[in-house]
Amino acid sequence: MEIIKIIGIALVSLVIIIMLKQYKPEFAIYISILTGILILLFVADKLTGIISLLNSIASKANINGTFLAILIKITGIAFLSEFAVSICKDSGEGAIASKIEMGSKIIIIAMSIPIISSLLEVIIKILPN
Repeated sequence: MEIIKIIGIALVSLVIIIMLKQYKPEFAIYISILTGILILLFVADKLTGIISLLNSIASKANINGTFLAILIKITGIAFLSEFAVSICKDSGEGAIASKIEMGSKIIIIAMSIPIISSLLEVIIKILPN
């Protein structure tokens, strides 16, 4: 059960952070970042498996590989920005966190334009004149 390992890493890190905040609060954020990276590396093989499965399904369904690549990038942006937002909020920097959220949403919308335009073209073809 990998989730138990992830929870164990998180709880150990939490205890270290709580103890560090009493004596060296500036180091607590480093432990938080390190924990996030460690958990991300721990599940990286699962992510590659998921991406391979999605590529396999897309090729069988004759889905444009470009669209799948865009969707995977958008998902990655969402995960990474959520990680950064959480770190900023933990550090007490809510203003920076909100800017990251806004920036990532704009990037996601910009990246999704080819998919949206393709979808609109299909809708226009279906609709009667």
